[in-house]
Amino acid sequence: MKKLFSLLFLLCALTFGLTSVSTAQDETATEDTTAMADDSTAVSTTETASTMEEEAPIVEEEEAEPQTFHQIVKEKFIEGDWRFMSPVLLCLILGLAIALERIISLNLATTNTKKLVAQVDQAITEGGIEAAANVTKSTKGPVASIFTQGLMRMSEGIEMVEKSIIAYGSVEMGKLEKGLVWISLFISLAPMLGFMGTVIGMIGAFDAIEAAGDISPSLVAGGIKVALLTTVAGLIVAIILQLFYNYCVAKVDSLVNEMEDASISFVDVLVKHKVAANS
Repeated sequence: MKKLFSLLFLLCALTFGLTSVSTAQDETATEDTTAMADDSTAVSTTETASTMEEEAPIVEEEEAEPQTFHQIVKEKFIEGDWRFMSPVLLCLILGLAIALERIISLNLATTNTKKLVAQVDQAITEGGIEAAANVTKSTKGPVASIFTQGLMRMSEGIEMVEKSIIAYGSVEMGKLEKGLVWISLFISLAPMLGFMGTVIGMIGAFDAIEAAGDISPSLVAGGIKVALLTTVAGLIVAIILQLFYNYCVAKVDSLVNEMEDASISFVDVLVKHKVAANS
């Protein structure tokens, strides 16, 4: 019996030991599996984050918008000092106003001289001098005004008509050239104002050098910049006004040539009708 109990006790002990070892192995395996899973999850998370960072679009810095012409002009006007730039700007405004007024007036003064001479010839033939005078008075332009003055002197002879045309032609030419002298003045004045700003800016630069006792680019840059900007502004204004001035002068010359040519044709018409009336 004792041997039987001993054998049973030994079997129980072995069974309990094997069970404990198996349980411990299972727990260890479970912990290892859990750790491996956690590691896999961490690695997967890291890879996902890396992938998202790689796939994330790179946001480029927005480039600065380019400045408009108006903004650039405004900036340079302020940098050039309004005390020196304002007189130059005033020359440009006044010069352009006078030039535009002259251009409009000169274009309105243009007349179809050949058509007007033909109308005067027909009116003299059909209704005499008074009818021709009515035609010229109803027509605008310096050529028609000269014809009117000539017809008013018709009773005094052809020679008096020619003198009247020449004298009144000079008056009309003076009217056409009215205002051009002011444009010429602003053309000369704008660069001089710019040069004055240049001289004042250079004086300021040398004053800064004298006060500091040293030549430094930062000291003289401001004065030199003002000097250059005022000079450029004055030259630009002079160039713009010179273009308008040359156009106006060319237009006046063209109108004067038309007046001279039309006057010759007008006198020929009067002579023709005078000869016809005498005969």
